Amino acid sequence: MTAPAVPETAEPAEAGTGRMSRREVLQALSGLMVGMFVSILASTVVANALPRIIADLNGTQTVYTWIVTTELLAMTATVPLWGKMADLYSKKLLIQFSLGLFVVGSLIAGFTPNVEVLLVSRIVQGVGAGGMTALATIVMAAMIPPRELGRYAGIFGAVFGVGTVAGPLIGGVLVDTSWLGWRWCFLIGVPFTLLSIVLLQRTLHLPTSRRTVRIDWLGALFITSGVSTLLIWSSLAGNQFAWASGWTALMVGGGLALLALAVWVESRAAEPIVPLAIFRNRTVTLTTVASTLVGVAMFGGTVFLSQYFQIALGKSPTVAGLMSLPMIFGLLVSSTIAGQLITKYGRWKRYLVAGGVVMTLGMLLLATIDAGTNEVLLGAYMVVLGAGVGMLMQNLVLAAQNDVPAQELGAATSVLTFFRSMGGAIGVSALGAVLANRVAALSAEKLGPLGAGAPEGGSTEVPDLSALPAPVLRVVQEVYGTATAELFLIGAPFALLALVTVLFIREKPLHTLSGSERLAREEAAAAAPPAH
Repeated sequence: MTAPAVPETAEPAEAGTGRMSRREVLQALSGLMVGMFVSILASTVVANALPRIIADLNGTQTVYTWIVTTELLAMTATVPLWGKMADLYSKKLLIQFSLGLFVVGSLIAGFTPNVEVLLVSRIVQGVGAGGMTALATIVMAAMIPPRELGRYAGIFGAVFGVGTVAGPLIGGVLVDTSWLGWRWCFLIGVPFTLLSIVLLQRTLHLPTSRRTVRIDWLGALFITSGVSTLLIWSSLAGNQFAWASGWTALMVGGGLALLALAVWVESRAAEPIVPLAIFRNRTVTLTTVASTLVGVAMFGGTVFLSQYFQIALGKSPTVAGLMSLPMIFGLLVSSTIAGQLITKYGRWKRYLVAGGVVMTLGMLLLATIDAGTNEVLLGAYMVVLGAGVGMLMQNLVLAAQNDVPAQELGAATSVLTFFRSMGGAIGVSALGAVLANRVAALSAEKLGPLGAGAPEGGSTEVPDLSALPAPVLRVVQEVYGTATAELFLIGAPFALLALVTVLFIREKPLHTLSGSERLAREEAAAAAPPAH
């Protein structure tokens, strides 16, 4: 174990280091937290509203999937570019611009006349949400020293978890409220996003980088195209075409070829979008691998819980949202307490290890559920999973930010965010295909001639349970209960691999200077004449 950090000698703010006072930090965080919450909410709030949206807009089954996938795709693919721009331009201006894009996308979605316009709006929302997700953590690192970051990172981890899990609850309430409806799933975030922009304008004060360089747009094009191709493949495979098919070979081969070109271009660029040298840093590489595995396990498993509540347990959309609260509670408590303890004692690796253990345990516990699982027991399992995620997810970012030069904070943070989102997107797509196949197979096995009233295998729509005959209803609920449990069993090894990965991360003392202060020192050292 590494000894607690010895405080670095920081120059006072008046000397030009740019450190914000604690009061200024808290004021700026209020704007960041509001913006981050609504951007995450956009990804999850439509979960319980999708059947109603598709019915009202006369959409097809393919559109059902793409309403979720397009936003996630745009968010994931643009994260590296946002991170690179944060190292070069005004972080304040960038984060306000990303929030502005989110407002535009939300307004278009809220007033959309058809599914085609809705899909375009989700892309705009995704680009804005990608900027907010990446930039919020980068701005925090610029304002707050890593040694103090745990106190605030715990709060942000909780905001991330609350936004992820509370989205289906809010969406369910809006859909079930006759005088509101599904359009408010998109419009509800607009006033809060505008409030965030105003708060950041008044409270966020960061020095602007004086570096004058060109962005590697060709590298950005290849990265975005390659990632988009692979994400589109993962969302369509097993649904529109078989996993082992010509389309799979074409899309995977094309995506990998584009990424190989991206690596070639990035290795020769003066200012690459993702500096390849950053992966020579052991901590960055290991935290990136762990973040990807956490994304696969967490998003891949938990995104289907709402469907489990509604089908296997027969709950309404609103009740299904309320049943997600235990996970929020576990994540909120663990991330906040872990953050406070890291700030107090300066040790962080123990919480990564503990988070990996608890997350794996939570996945294994949820792998035992079925249509008859006691709701109190189910809630306890969800608390365990939430507690593990809360200790693990945000502290992986802290470990990486603490171990890179200040001028690479944006790149390192965006790399972790990017791979976590990509892991989540692939996890959702792959496990969604597994769920559809298992439902189809189990339905055919158990229903036999009764299956005429059952939902078609592979359908992503929530079956209308009220229209099913009683014998078929019981079997369908059992099928979805069994299939959902199997998803957590598949996700558990990914959580275990994340645990193994963090065991190899070396614990290093946390810096006591903010990112802005460290950058000022690095630039001063680089400008100083060499000693003779």
